[in-house]
Amino acid sequence: MAKRGRRRMRGKALAALFVGGSVLQLGSCDPTVKNTLLTGLEATASTLTQTFITAFFVGLQDDANGGTTGLTTTP
Repeated sequence: MAKRGRRRMRGKALAALFVGGSVLQLGSCDPTVKNTLLTGLEATASTLTQTFITAFFVGLQDDANGGTTGLTTTP
């Protein structure tokens, strides 16, 4: 259990380091490239968030209808 917690902390620390480093790199980047990159990241994050929200509510609707969907599981 302790090893799993350490791995998770290490992963979070590395993710923070990469995100922080990429933000610092954008400061010295060409403004056109920086704007293109940030616009793409914004669109990607927005689309991904919208997809998760839609999937969540579709899942709730299926549960309210008795769970009768075309989704099946095989043993």
